[in-house]
Amino acid sequence: MAKSKSVFVCQNCGAESSKWIGKCYSCGEWNSYVEQVVAKESKSSSLAIEYEKQQPLRISEITAKSNDRILTNIHELDRILGGGVVPGSMILIGGEPGIGKSTLALQVALKLNHLKTLYISGEESPQQIKMRAERIKIKNDNCYILGETLLENILVHTQNIKPDILIIDSIQTLYSDKLESSAGTVSQIRETAATLLKYAKTTNTPVFLIGHITKDGTLAGPKVLEHVVDTVLQFEGDHNNMYRILRTTKNRFGSTFELGIFEMNNEGLREVVNPSEILITQTDEVLSGTSIASTINGARPLLIEIQALVSSAAYGTPQRSSTGFDNRRLGMLLAVLEKRAGFRLSQKDVFINVAGGIKVDDPAIDLAVIASVLSSNLDIPIEKNTCFAAEVGLTGEIRPVNRIEQRISEAEKLGFNQIYISRYNSKGLDFKKYKIDVVKVGKVDELFRSLFKKKVE
Repeated sequence: MAKSKSVFVCQNCGAESSKWIGKCYSCGEWNSYVEQVVAKESKSSSLAIEYEKQQPLRISEITAKSNDRILTNIHELDRILGGGVVPGSMILIGGEPGIGKSTLALQVALKLNHLKTLYISGEESPQQIKMRAERIKIKNDNCYILGETLLENILVHTQNIKPDILIIDSIQTLYSDKLESSAGTVSQIRETAATLLKYAKTTNTPVFLIGHITKDGTLAGPKVLEHVVDTVLQFEGDHNNMYRILRTTKNRFGSTFELGIFEMNNEGLREVVNPSEILITQTDEVLSGTSIASTINGARPLLIEIQALVSSAAYGTPQRSSTGFDNRRLGMLLAVLEKRAGFRLSQKDVFINVAGGIKVDDPAIDLAVIASVLSSNLDIPIEKNTCFAAEVGLTGEIRPVNRIEQRISEAEKLGFNQIYISRYNSKGLDFKKYKIDVVKVGKVDELFRSLFKKKVE
C-alpha cells in the first residue's frame, strides 16, 4: 500500500521543508511555500517499464562518433545545436506564448520523415495539431501524435512505439501519479523531467521539451530543469515583427554563442539564410545617425544597423536610452567622446537602437555606435557602403577585435566599399587580397577627422 507524507515546497526555487516557513532559506522569497502530499509507492507497484541496467565501462571502451548526430533538416537549428541532435540528449525550448515554439517542434517532427517521431501534446488535441500540420504543408507518415498528460501513460506508449525522437509540448502540463500535487508545480516538473531524462539516457532517444516562461522572462519551474537538460534554446522576438531569433543559453555539445533567425509566415517558420539583409534597412535615402557594424555571433558574421538620435534635453535632465545595446556601455562611450574628443553631449538626449530587434553584446560594435552618435549630433550622414568593426577604450584608443578577417570578408561579400578597423588589428594580415578599402584608425579623433572633417569645413 502506498505511504504518503506531507512536505512544503518553495514555488520559486523548489527547496523543500518539513514545516511551513515564511521566508525561503534558499532563495529568500517570502510566502512561497505550499504544502504538497507525496505518495511513496511500494516496490510491488513500481512502473512496469524497466530499462536495461548500465554497466561501468573504461573510458577507452566507450566509442563516441561525431557523425552520430541526427540532422533535423532545419539548417539553422542544426547549426546552433552544434551540427545536429545528439542521441540521448534532452533539449529544452523556451519562449513567450505564441512565439513559435510548438510550430518549430512540429516542423522538426514532420521533417524527420526517415525517423519515427512521437509528438505528445498536453495543450492541443490531435485534431488541432493536424490543422497546424496542414498549414505547414509537410507530410510524414512516421510522425505519431498523442494527446496525453499522465507521465506513466506516456512511458507505456513510448515502450510500444519505440520512437527515434520524442517531443513533449509542454513539460508544465505533465504530471505523475506518484505526486498528489497538480501539474505545473515545482515537484511535478522536477519529477517528470527526471523521469524523461532517465528515459532519454537509457534508450539513447533524443527528447525535446517545450517550456513556459514567467513574466520575468525566465523558464518556469525549478532551476534544476535547466541543469538536467543538455541544451536550452530561447525563442525571442516581437509579436508585431515577423522575425524570430533562436539563441542557445546552454549547450553541452556545442557553442552557446550561436544564433538562428527565422521568419514566421502562413506556412510556419522559414529559415533566414542571410540575416544581414534583414538587419540592414534597405533604403535609397542616406540619413544621419545610422551606421553599419560588423559583428560575430558564434561562428556567424553579421552586419547590423546601429541607429542613433541626439537631441537637446527637453526636461533638463538628459536621457540615455538604448535598445539592443548595453545602457551602461553607452554611457561609457559618451563619456569617452566628451573627455577624449571634446564633444559636449552632457546636455543632450542620446538614444541608441539596434535595428531588427536583436540584442548584441559584441564590443566590436563600439566604433559603429560612436560613428552614429557623431553623425546624428552633427546631422551629417555617413557615406553609404561604409561599416565599422572595432572596440573603443576608455583612453579613446581604437582597440582590436578578434576574427577581423571574417568581418572584412562578410562586409566585402555584401557589397560594402569601406570598413574602419583598429590600427592594431593590421599586424600580420594581408589586406591586398580584399577589394574593400580597409581604413585603419587608432584614436576617436582620427575617426572623426576621417568621416566628417571635410564635410564640416
